[in-house]
Amino acid sequence: MELIPSLQNIHQILVSDTPIIDVRAPIEFQQGAMPAAVNLPLMNDEERAAVGTCYKQYGSHKAVELGHQLVSGETKANRITAWQTACQQYPSGFICCARGGMRSHIVQAWLKENGIDYPLINGGYKKLRQTTIDAINELSLRPTILIGGCTGNGKTTLVHNQPDGIDLEGIAHHRGSSFGRTLQAQFSQATFENHLAVDMLKKSSNHTRWVLEDEGRAIGANSLPISLRSQMETAAIAVIDDPFELRLERLKNEYFDRMTHDFLGAYGEEKGWQFYSEYLHHGLFAIRKRLGSQRAAELTALLDTALIHQQVTGETQSHFSWLCPLLHEYYDPMYRYQLSQKQERIVFQGTYQEVEQWLNLR
Repeated sequence: MELIPSLQNIHQILVSDTPIIDVRAPIEFQQGAMPAAVNLPLMNDEERAAVGTCYKQYGSHKAVELGHQLVSGETKANRITAWQTACQQYPSGFICCARGGMRSHIVQAWLKENGIDYPLINGGYKKLRQTTIDAINELSLRPTILIGGCTGNGKTTLVHNQPDGIDLEGIAHHRGSSFGRTLQAQFSQATFENHLAVDMLKKSSNHTRWVLEDEGRAIGANSLPISLRSQMETAAIAVIDDPFELRLERLKNEYFDRMTHDFLGAYGEEKGWQFYSEYLHHGLFAIRKRLGSQRAAELTALLDTALIHQQVTGETQSHFSWLCPLLHEYYDPMYRYQLSQKQERIVFQGTYQEVEQWLNLR
């Protein structure tokens, strides 16, 4: 039983988070996967590599023979059990391999021998991937409003809370600055784009525009798709301009309070504190050349003192000693310069609440 890969069917699978049992090798899954996919491979990376080498040297018949030898006995039984469990857990799902070819058909046949009739996606991951690429290219053409403003103005929060907002930083698992990484690893580029496409598809039927944060060409290791980036380069911009003290409070909550909580929660007291300290040092180290070596050393010394104070007292406001000059001397001038190059596109400027009200009236 195969799924006829009509655009409507594929879109429905993606927007409904229909489970996909992806039987490609782990390395393929890591390079690109769909949001609702779970990786239960027919062959592991080493087995797939061996079969690939055999195919090049001796042809497809010998490669298939080798594949059946490698995935046999207890190995085969364990993998069938894993697929059976997944089918029971996801009764409305689909099997998927690279192109809907031999691997997904083998898994489907083995499941059928064990009493489970489970559909597969004809065209496989390649079909799904082309659908997400096309979706981004098409949906990026919609009218777009960018939310700008210096760091700490709550741009990401505002975008995230908008029904037509696409939280690019949330999808990328990165906040876009040298201190931007989170405890969640970033996706591969293809997986990032797949998640972005699905988010856009989910919202596309109820909304006719996009609200995005004013981003650069990349968010951490993930680059924005060219079609979306092109639309953003001409989009109108609404700028949030909140008081400095309010910005500091947001940054304190997000980068110090929250990150301390997340690191300690994930790694325990000792390692969590070590990783939290390394995270802050890495962020400052990444921009040392732009700060100048002497100023970078001065701010690092203030950071070290603030960390000691935080560890002793538990309060994080001591980090303002290095954060305030970093904002005044580096981040704010950099962003204001970038914004000055887009002056003709600024259509509104105000506080967080004012920008939010302005958006809701449009």
